[in-house]
Amino acid sequence: MIRFFTMVLLLAAPVARADSAADKLTMAGIAEFTNAYQAWDGARFVKADHLFQHACTNATATVTNYYWLGAGEFHRMLQLLGLPDRKTNKLAAEAALDAAVDALTQAVKLDASHAESHALLGTLYGMKISENWLRAAWLGPRVEHEFNLALAGGAQNPRVQYLLGMSQFYTAMRNASRREALTNLLAAEKLFEAEAKTPAAPLDPRWGHDSCLTFVGSSYEKLGQRAEAEVYFRKALVLHPQDGLAQAGLKRVTKNEK
Repeated sequence: MIRFFTMVLLLAAPVARADSAADKLTMAGIAEFTNAYQAWDGARFVKADHLFQHACTNATATVTNYYWLGAGEFHRMLQLLGLPDRKTNKLAAEAALDAAVDALTQAVKLDASHAESHALLGTLYGMKISENWLRAAWLGPRVEHEFNLALAGGAQNPRVQYLLGMSQFYTAMRNASRREALTNLLAAEKLFEAEAKTPAAPLDPRWGHDSCLTFVGSSYEKLGQRAEAEVYFRKALVLHPQDGLAQAGLKRVTKNEK
């Protein structure tokens, strides 16, 4: 019996070391991701993604590693979409989107209850629809499916509510749908404010608050409420001065002001 437990401990030791190494890679990736996010720096997003990829491939696979790889690729895609509309940028953004989908699909295979991974998948499928409305027939049910799963386990998660609103914003064709997106984004704002008052563990995500405010502003703008849009674009830029979408939105809604 003693020999058996000794063998179990010896076999478990390399796995524990692998998990520790993966956590170190993931934490290094999160630090790089945070710096990339603050500077909105594409090269640093790439570096963060490389660290997340190593964490996924060089150790025991975990939902946390694949979630962070998906989140990194998602933000790399957003950064590329903000660059000049050139073919190389568009192709790179499409590649990042597909890489994010692959990583997050693996994440939910490892943990079917991981709410943020489902929410990110729903958002990515929604963005695919916004690029080509012919895809709505087969991607629309997938968006709904992913967000149903996300809300089942993460209705009080600010990133789940933010991503739901963001997806609705991209797919809205009528003001009623835009108001629904706005309602969810405003709910996410309150959840972000509450989250900011609690400490985060090393591997916990804390991104999205400023972008949520930007999409609140964009929703108000789409609804013709320019004064409210201006307030939220300015709030977003207080949190993240490098937010290109907020900068552009503020410029649009204040264009005729003296």
